[in-house]
Amino acid sequence: MAMEKTSNKQVNLFYCLECEEVARKVAAQSDHITLQSIKWRSFADGFPNIYIQNAEELRGQHVAFLASFSSPALVFEQLSVIYALPRLFVASFTLVLPFFTTGSFERKEEEGDVAAAFTLARMLLNIPVSRGGPTSLVIYDIHALQERFYFGDEVLPLFETGIPLLKQRLHQLPDADNIVIAFPDDGAWKRFHKLFDNFPVLVCTKVREGDKRIVRLKEGNPAGHHVVIVDDLVQSGGTLIECQKVLAANGAAKVSAYVTHGVFPKQSYERFTHKDEGTNAFTYFWITDSCPLTVKAISNKAPFEVLSLAGSIANALQI
Repeated sequence: MAMEKTSNKQVNLFYCLECEEVARKVAAQSDHITLQSIKWRSFADGFPNIYIQNAEELRGQHVAFLASFSSPALVFEQLSVIYALPRLFVASFTLVLPFFTTGSFERKEEEGDVAAAFTLARMLLNIPVSRGGPTSLVIYDIHALQERFYFGDEVLPLFETGIPLLKQRLHQLPDADNIVIAFPDDGAWKRFHKLFDNFPVLVCTKVREGDKRIVRLKEGNPAGHHVVIVDDLVQSGGTLIECQKVLAANGAAKVSAYVTHGVFPKQSYERFTHKDEGTNAFTYFWITDSCPLTVKAISNKAPFEVLSLAGSIANALQI
């Protein structure tokens, strides 16, 4: 006997200031999502003075918060809200944290290294239980798959991916039948290759030569193809640039890139912007809006295109 599909729940969506544009896009996806507001203020000493609007009206309601931990200074004020919302007698609480910011700091290579990814996970594990049970935590393309085990039974992590957005965009390209997916290293291949069953793939690898790490083509043939490099995030972009050089040297007709999280510290996205005709290494560079500050910075700058997570987030809020 098939299970009956439950009707959509009405979700009250709060958001940090950085995520306002994304939150509005999420709300536009469904009549079952209502935007709610928070007064983000500070005392004279700089500590947060926050007020949640319509708090009493949230009793018995489904509540979600869209967060962005783009800098350590913002984490404390958002955690203050995240810890407060489930205690308002809400029916359920969902935290949407598209980018798990400390995800790349998960390893201890020697005694004394601090795995900040585990620290952030422990902070999220202390979110109070709402009347409906543990918090649902939505994260996109977390950097290391083993980090899912950082979350115990105190929260219910839902790991989503932005790859369907990329695949949808690739099918719209005029050369869609000539696309090859490239992974910059074995880690990216392990993460994503099963999501590209219908695409030819190739893999690059990093080898150490003296004090340098050199990118080499490990397997596959890019000759004549539009090659799209896929990874979960970009920081300085050095690996992507070296990978592009190797692919072009091996005959790739075009090279583009996709990352879910365009971090780009210190305006490193400038390394990829089209300066003049004829010297542009990347045809397209796709990112999602998981890092809102980057989205504002690269607006209308070729080769960048933003693939919004709004529809995916709206769907996740109904799970």
